[in-house]
Amino acid sequence: MNVSDAIAHRISVRAFTDQVPARAVVADILEKAARAPSGGNLQPWRVYALSGQPLAAFKAEVAKNPMGETPEYDVYPPSLWDPFRTRRFENGEQLYASVGAAREDKATRLRWLARNTEFFGAPVGLFFCLDRKLGPPQWADLGMYMQNVMLLAVEAGLDTCAQEFWARYPQTVGRALDLPADHMVFSGMALGYRDPEHPINAWRSTRDAAEIWLELKGFEA
Repeated sequence: MNVSDAIAHRISVRAFTDQVPARAVVADILEKAARAPSGGNLQPWRVYALSGQPLAAFKAEVAKNPMGETPEYDVYPPSLWDPFRTRRFENGEQLYASVGAAREDKATRLRWLARNTEFFGAPVGLFFCLDRKLGPPQWADLGMYMQNVMLLAVEAGLDTCAQEFWARYPQTVGRALDLPADHMVFSGMALGYRDPEHPINAWRSTRDAAEIWLELKGFEA
């Protein structure tokens, strides 16, 4: 599989089978991903992978606190403005439409949001953390590491869903991972095999046409 195919195949999968990937496969993905670009070679990522009983125990702890905790950062800026506000709104409407959750069906929509706490049924939960004293450039490095993980997962026949949702549970995640006090959780990620029959996995988010956001200057035809 080439890189273009992996990018085209990757989606945020929100329904997984219970088939558990082999430990060696997961370890290989996470190790290879460390070739991500890293300014000054700081390699800011600190990664945790949970499966089996540790994952079940973690989810049981999360279930005790369905309202979450005070996040350590805003996933989205307050009072989001256009075009970003409209993109986010339309994305949510399309996602819920794929599972037949109408706008007025708040209960079904909340149940789908709550499936974040279960990693959407994935048998592996990943957490990506970094030293809280690092800044936005290192957060970008961690994001590039995560992208490597997602594309390498596709190459290995697996699928993922990145979950900044876990910023809502900094204390619970910290305790479960025995995370050092000077580190924070940036994001989680569900990892496993997609359920090909589930309608939510047939939906794909849209992207704006390139002419909206791309400028090419100084090129010859």
